[in-house]
Amino acid sequence: MEEKTADEIAAIFSAAGDSVTVIDTAKTSDETDAEYKDKMKRNVEHLETIKLYKKLDETTSIWTSESFTAIDAAIVKGKAVYS
Repeated sequence: MEEKTADEIAAIFSAAGDSVTVIDTAKTSDETDAEYKDKMKRNVEHLETIKLYKKLDETTSIWTSESFTAIDAAIVKGKAVYS
């Protein structure tokens, strides 16, 4: 296995943005409360996992100058829905 490239890291960060968008979207009329809470939980877990990504040394984060402000806010908001 090789270290992630800058393009791979950018794609992962973009996927994190998708989860932020999902968390920031209101519950739809066709979702049950349980479905909505499950969706929030899945996306929060996805964001928490992404934040933990490490290089092959298993110590150094793959993240460098990325801002996690929106991600951290989405984690808090999502947890408030299902906690």
